[in-house]
Amino acid sequence: MSRVYLDWNATAPLRDEARAAMLAAMEQLGNPSSVHTEGRAARAIVERARAEVAEAFGATAADIVFTSGATEAAALALAGRGLRCSPCEHDCVSAWCKTDLICDHNGMVAVENPADSALQYVNSETGVVQILPDGLAVCDFVQGFGKVPIGFDWLGVSMGLLSAHKIGGPKGVGALVVQRGLDVTARLRGGGQEMGRRAGTENVIGIAGFGAAARAAARDLSDGLWQPVQELRDLLEDRLADEARELIIPGRNATRLPNTSTFLLPGWKGETQVMVMDLAGFAISAGSACSSGKVKSSKTLQAMGFDRDQAASAIRVSIGPGVSRDQVMQFADAWVHEYRRHMARAA
Repeated sequence: MSRVYLDWNATAPLRDEARAAMLAAMEQLGNPSSVHTEGRAARAIVERARAEVAEAFGATAADIVFTSGATEAAALALAGRGLRCSPCEHDCVSAWCKTDLICDHNGMVAVENPADSALQYVNSETGVVQILPDGLAVCDFVQGFGKVPIGFDWLGVSMGLLSAHKIGGPKGVGALVVQRGLDVTARLRGGGQEMGRRAGTENVIGIAGFGAAARAAARDLSDGLWQPVQELRDLLEDRLADEARELIIPGRNATRLPNTSTFLLPGWKGETQVMVMDLAGFAISAGSACSSGKVKSSKTLQAMGFDRDQAASAIRVSIGPGVSRDQVMQFADAWVHEYRRHMARAA
C-alpha cells in the first residue's frame, strides 16, 4: 500500500499552481529593488503575489508585509508589546505574550481587553475556531486561511499572521497583515524593502508561490471543496468512537475546521501511536509540527482541562481535498487494528 498523508495542518502538499509560479519566477534575473528592466520584472512578480494574497484574505495589497513565515511575522507584530494570550496559542505567539487568558473545556478563549491581546483564529491541534472580538491587537490566521471564509477588512483585527505552506504554497514564506493606518517597528533593518517594515531582498520565488497558492485556495473555498472534507472528518470520528468508547475528541462541541480531528485515548501514548501508524504507512502527528522532535504533553489540551497523561495520549489527523474516502477508511481500519492489539496487551 502506498503511503497516506494525513498531516495537512503541519504542511499542505505543494499545489501545482504554486510550483508553476515558482518555476516561472526562477527564470527572472532581476533584484526587485533594482530600477532597470530586469528589476522591474522581478518587482512585478512580488506585487502580483501581494495582490493575490490580499484578495484571498480580504485585505488590500498595501496591508501585506512579506516575511520568512508566520514565526517572523509574529515577532514583527508582538516583540516588546507585552500582549496577553492563552496557553493555546502557537509557540511563536506565546513566546512574546503573557499567557494568562483562560481557555474553557471546549477550547474557547475569553478575551477581556482585545486591544492588549493576541488570539488565534483557529487552533492547529483541535481545529477549534474562535469568535474574534472587535479591536483585537493580533490574530494568528495561519490554520484558518484558505479553509474557512476570512475577510480581514471586516474583522476589526489590527494585525494578522499568515503562512504559505499551510495552503499549499512553499515553506519559508509568510506575511504580516497590517491594518491601514497602523505601523510596525522593523526588526530586520538595513534596507527599505516591504515599505520599510522588513529589510532584506524579497524571496521572489517563494512569494510567487505564495500568491499562486492563495489564489488557488480562495478558489477551492469558493467552490465548496472543504465540505466533503468535513464529511470525511466526521466519518472518521464516528468510526473510531464506535470502536473505542473511551476515546475523547477535544473541541467536538465547538465550531471547528472542517479537516481537523484530535483524539485522546488515555493510556496509549500519542508518540507511540504516531510511530505505529507511520510504520503502517500513515503520516499523522501528536500535535503542532513546530513542537515535533520533542513530543510532549500538549499545552493546548492541558489548558482545556485535560491532565498531563490524557494530553500525552493525543494524536491529530488533519486532511484536505486531496484525501479520498478510501484512504481515510484505510487509516481507520489500521488504527482500529492497532487499538485492539494495544487493548489486548493492556488486559
